[in-house]
Amino acid sequence: MDRNTIIGFVLIFIIMMAWSWTSMPSPEEIEAERLEQIRQDSLSALQEQGIEPAFDDLMGANDQEQRGTSTLRNRRDSFDAQNAPTSGAFAPAEGFAPTETRAVVRTPYIEIEFSSIGGGPASIRFLDYETWDNKPVQLVQDTTRSAYNVGFLSQEGQNIETRGLQFEPLFETRIDRNLSEGESIDIQYQYLTASGGRILHTYTVYGDGHEMDFDVQFEGLQTQIFDQAVDVSFATALVPTEKDPTQDGQYSSAYVFAGEELEQFQLTEGGRDQNRINGEIDWVSTRTKFFTQILKPSTLSEAALLTGEVTGDPKEPLTRHRYQSSIQLDIRDTQRASMELYLGPLRYYDLREFDDHAYDMAEVGYSWMRWFSDPLVRFIIIPYFTFFSGWIANYGVLIILFGVLVKVVLAPLTLSSFKSMAAMRKLQPEMQALAEKYKENPQKRQQETMKLYKKNKVNPVGGCLPMLLQFPILITLWQFFQSSILIRQESFLWAQDLSAPDYWLSLPFAVPFLGDELAGFVLLMAGSIVLQTQLSGSMSSAPTSPGMPNMKIMMYIMPFMLLFFFNNFAAGLSLYYLVFNVLSAGQQWLINRGTNKDATPAVATVSTQSKSKSSSSSASSSSSRKSK
Repeated sequence: MDRNTIIGFVLIFIIMMAWSWTSMPSPEEIEAERLEQIRQDSLSALQEQGIEPAFDDLMGANDQEQRGTSTLRNRRDSFDAQNAPTSGAFAPAEGFAPTETRAVVRTPYIEIEFSSIGGGPASIRFLDYETWDNKPVQLVQDTTRSAYNVGFLSQEGQNIETRGLQFEPLFETRIDRNLSEGESIDIQYQYLTASGGRILHTYTVYGDGHEMDFDVQFEGLQTQIFDQAVDVSFATALVPTEKDPTQDGQYSSAYVFAGEELEQFQLTEGGRDQNRINGEIDWVSTRTKFFTQILKPSTLSEAALLTGEVTGDPKEPLTRHRYQSSIQLDIRDTQRASMELYLGPLRYYDLREFDDHAYDMAEVGYSWMRWFSDPLVRFIIIPYFTFFSGWIANYGVLIILFGVLVKVVLAPLTLSSFKSMAAMRKLQPEMQALAEKYKENPQKRQQETMKLYKKNKVNPVGGCLPMLLQFPILITLWQFFQSSILIRQESFLWAQDLSAPDYWLSLPFAVPFLGDELAGFVLLMAGSIVLQTQLSGSMSSAPTSPGMPNMKIMMYIMPFMLLFFFNNFAAGLSLYYLVFNVLSAGQQWLINRGTNKDATPAVATVSTQSKSKSSSSSASSSSSRKSK
């Protein structure tokens, strides 16, 4: 590991430590958070007693002042369902009193249980994915009624939410249907109103994926819906699926895509907030680390509302992260609200088939380098794993081979860096001589050093630049392995899940920023860095400069610093960097070997020349004595 790389890692470590320190809450914030938690506990206690707190209590008076006349602003913004109206135009029609029924539709990928309460999916389970405890992934948190809600204001000022209405199924009760690839089925519910109107829900389930259609028709209600605007939402929070809830919490958020731009809504501290976006909306969504639901309207859209609630410190495992995404639709021309739904994993090919920009939600790189990360992930990394997984089933082996491939591709840059460092090492004695000669005149020393570089055609940053060119690739892989569903629950050696930390050693105490467990691949990675450091140090037998002793200390501290970086990251990420470092150490060893071979003849030549000069000198002295 060269000096420039070490400096880069030290700077990264300093930045991360500074960020951690500055992001720590102040005593005032901690106290406010404690009071907020007490208030939330009090509200929960009221709800358990059957007392529903007013929305003003949940959101605050200031939020009420910001509300206008649109449905998204006037509707009751809550994760709990609104009760059905008992009077007015949207009260149930006389004699319309259906009881709750359930229907199950099953495909090779998903199992949906429909409820007549709300007239829609109450349970959504993925049959092709499991939780960490080997249960099918359940997407819906509240399974007592439909996860989807259609909300609007009546002309009488009532807030109507279909999640609170008891619908009547328009199919045989207790249906349990299995769909094969290419098949589909319509599940319909109706709600009859006291004014003589009807709300008709139609869900179309397909047997060949994670997509579904949702259509809502309003019949005889043209004059009953205020402003002819309704909003459709996935009104329940998504269920965490990973063993460590903080992993899901880190990625839980809501999104809106509009005007060719993706906007993320995520709370960074405890509390509740919302974000309204006006204009035509392409789609809205909510997600956890690996799974998502998307609402894509076919009807003209007017606005979107993203709502979030975090019950405590986002980094605590007991904190709940709940997000909603709603979209407002104009129904004045058609009296219908139609949309496409996606319920499934954040898997590239599935999302691309649903919408070209849906995979933008995936964390594949920082915003300032998405121009590089996106093509690399979509057209190289994902196709590599997708193609070769058909030949090699173990993703740990695929990661190792991928590390070899990346190392081969980056070999020209690495060799260029090593050559530049070798040239700098050759100049080390002369640079030390200049430092000693001009130690009282730094400006003169700098000038003479630059002359030395120019004379020997050495670029002082030549060893650093090739390494910097590698960083976009390394950063992209850093983000990709952290959040890719491709390696979720894939095992390798002792690691049961390459998308989670591979904790291997338990400590009797907790270390700040590290925890009380150490990851196996991270420990091996630290060992590989020590090995590479030793090999790098053996490349030069030249005396060290005044600053080098400290640099050597930093070279051996670096592995311990990286333990803090990587210990709580995905095992697949640590495995990749372990492979990369081992290959770098091997490359370093080969270069050392070549350097030593080249150096031996030179030493011999110098020695021979010295002996020759010594012999000549002796002969001359002898001749001189004889002549005398």
